[in-house]
Amino acid sequence: MQTLQNIIGGKLVTSTSPRTAPVFNPATGEQSAVLPLSTTAELDAAVAAAKLALPEWANTPPLRRARHMFRFKHLLDQNVDRIAGAISAEHGKVHGDAVGEVQRGIEVVEFCCGIPQLLKGEFSRLVGPAIDTHSDRQPLGVVAGITPFNFPAMVPMWMYPVAIACGNTFILKPSEKDPSASMVIYELFREAGFPDGVLNIIHGDKEIVDGILGHPDIKAVSFVGSTPIAEYVYRTGTAHGKRVQALGGAKNHMVVMPDADMDKAADALMGAGYGSAGERCMAVSVAVPVGEETADKLIESLAPRVRKLRIGAADDAEAEMGPLVTRQHMEKVLGYIDAGEREGAELVVDGRGFKAQGFENGYFVGGTLFDRVTTDMSIYKEEIFGPVLSVVRSPDYAHAVKMINDHEYGNGTAIFTRDGDAARAFAENIEVGMVGINVPIPVPVAYHSFGGWKRSLFGDHAIYGPEGVHFYTRLKTVTSRWPEGIKSGAVFHFPTMN
Repeated sequence: MQTLQNIIGGKLVTSTSPRTAPVFNPATGEQSAVLPLSTTAELDAAVAAAKLALPEWANTPPLRRARHMFRFKHLLDQNVDRIAGAISAEHGKVHGDAVGEVQRGIEVVEFCCGIPQLLKGEFSRLVGPAIDTHSDRQPLGVVAGITPFNFPAMVPMWMYPVAIACGNTFILKPSEKDPSASMVIYELFREAGFPDGVLNIIHGDKEIVDGILGHPDIKAVSFVGSTPIAEYVYRTGTAHGKRVQALGGAKNHMVVMPDADMDKAADALMGAGYGSAGERCMAVSVAVPVGEETADKLIESLAPRVRKLRIGAADDAEAEMGPLVTRQHMEKVLGYIDAGEREGAELVVDGRGFKAQGFENGYFVGGTLFDRVTTDMSIYKEEIFGPVLSVVRSPDYAHAVKMINDHEYGNGTAIFTRDGDAARAFAENIEVGMVGINVPIPVPVAYHSFGGWKRSLFGDHAIYGPEGVHFYTRLKTVTSRWPEGIKSGAVFHFPTMN
C-alpha cells in the first residue's frame, strides 16, 4: 500500500511520524494509502527550505516568474484526466466533475501568467517641489495554505500560484482525506522549472495546522473549510501577527420567482444541489419558491428528477453523482436527514439506504429532497454538505430576501426570474458576497475574486484574482527628492503644499 510523502526543498521526504491516517476510496470503502501525519520538526524543515528559496525567487523578475506559470499551465492542460483520476479515487466525485474542478484551477494559473501587470505600481511627478512619489507591491515572504477535501486540486490552485507568481514561497497542507491530487500536480510544477523550495507540501492534521498558525517565519495563511475552523484559523493566525484569509461555510439559497421557467430552475437546482454530492461551499442547499403555486410547480418538476438521479462510481460514464468522501461524513449527512424528518419537514425523496450496485460498501447517499422546511429546523440553519435539498416556501419576494439576509452565512445566492427589476433589486440588496441571476453557482472567473460575507469569510481579502494579489503582497510607497532640489535649513512643521 502506498505511503504518501512530503515535499521539502524539492525532494520527496518520508515522514518519521509514528502517527498516520488512512486514505480511502469512497466508492469501495477500501483503504488506498497511508498518510503519515507530519511532525512540527518536518514543518520547520519545510519553512526553512521556503525561506532559503525566498530571496532569489522574490528578486526574480515578474516576467520570468510568469514564464514558469505559462509552462505549468501547459503541463496541467496536458494532464487534466490524470489529475481528475486522482481526485475521483480519493474524493469520489464523478470524472466529469473532477475534470471541471481541474479546469477551474487551471484558469487561476492562467490568470497568474498575467500578474506582472497587476504588480505594477503608480508614479506621481512633482507631488511637492522637486519631489516625486512611486509605489509598488512587494511579496510578503513565506506564506501557507490549508485546503479542504472537497476540491483537492482547485482550491490549492486558488492559493499557491497567485502567491508564487507574486514572488512568495509557499507551504501547502492539503486535506488528509484526499492528498494525492496535490502530489500529482507537484510533479508538473517541478517539471515546469520552478526552483526547489518555492512550493513545499506537508501532510498532517491539527498539529501541523497549529504549527503553521504559530510559526514565526510564516507571514500569511490562506484557509478554506468549515466556519468554526475558519474562525479558529483567523483568530489564532492574527493573534500571531499573520495576515489571514479564512473562507468558511455556507447555506446558499436560490430564489425562484413566479415568472421563472420552472424546468430550467429545476435543472439548475439539480446541478447546484446534487453535483459533487452537495460537497461544495457554493452548492445550493435551499430552494426558495415565492408563492404556493410556484412551490407546487417546483416540487412537481424537481421530485422526478431527484428520483432519477444517476449515482455511481467515477468510472461510470453515466453517473451524475458519486459517493461522499468518508464513512463518517456519510453518517453525518444521514443524521441530518433523520433530523429533518423528526423536525417535521416533508420528506419528498429519501436518499437513505441507497446502495450502488457493485459498490455496496461505498459511502453513497441518494439524492434527498425536503419540502415545507422552516427556518428553525437544523437542516435549514446548518451546512449539511451532502445531497440534501431543502425547499422553504416564501409568501413573497420581500420575505425571501429577509430570510437570506438573516442567515449567518453569506457565501453565495441566486435568483431565477425574467423580471429585470426584481433581479437588479436582489443583486443590490442581498447581503451575500456572490450573487447569481439565472446562474445557480456564481463562482467568479479567475480574474475576479471569490469571497462571501458574514460568517462565510474571516479577513479583509477574498481569494484569487486581484484580491489574491493584494493579499499576497504589501504596498510600498517611496517619496524622493534629490540634493539639488533641497533648500538649506531645517523644516520642523508637518510637510504640506502650502
